[in-house]
Amino acid sequence: METVAREGELVLRRREDGSLELRANGVFVMDTVETSTEQALATRALELHPLPRRVLVGGLGLGFTLEAVLADARVERCTVVEIESALVGWMRDGTIAYGPALLADARARVQVGDVAVALRESAPAAYDVVLLDVDNGPSYLVHDANADLYRAPLLWEAARVLAPEGRLVIWSASSEPALVEAMGTVFAEVEELSFAVDLQGRDEQYWLFSGTSATS
Repeated sequence: METVAREGELVLRRREDGSLELRANGVFVMDTVETSTEQALATRALELHPLPRRVLVGGLGLGFTLEAVLADARVERCTVVEIESALVGWMRDGTIAYGPALLADARARVQVGDVAVALRESAPAAYDVVLLDVDNGPSYLVHDANADLYRAPLLWEAARVLAPEGRLVIWSASSEPALVEAMGTVFAEVEELSFAVDLQGRDEQYWLFSGTSATS
């Protein structure tokens, strides 16, 4: 089974084993088999924050980061910004079977849009945690426009919308020294974590980069 977005750029495929695979512009984005780092994106940030009441997630994906956020009872509101309207529709209409139940949580708010715009338009200190998983990282972009998310101007926007003790965490498919350097100009504390994953029978590594406490 393949479900294709009207513009033909986004494909959701059901494999013979029943798992789902998402591709954008012909590039593998994620599946429902290896989801540990999508979940860790949330859990790592939430466990280090004393009271993560308000969370912004850039990128809905197949919902595993949102699910991990909502598993934390301290979270009062989770806003998800997803640029692909088709993906949001598949989650809402049950094409992704677990989607309707996930989005039924009253704390979850999903909006179609560009997370870069959402960051620029958000009020200062609007969120306790910001999580970005909108692409495969700065070195493996699916959409070229997403490059700005990994550069200092947008990182400053992310820092601006964080409340005191707030945390930004970014998912990437590879180690990114330039991202660490850019984050170091914005945040007083930067953490880089690698995770071993089994990707369709191949040993790979995925990465999380987090920043805490904006510099003055």
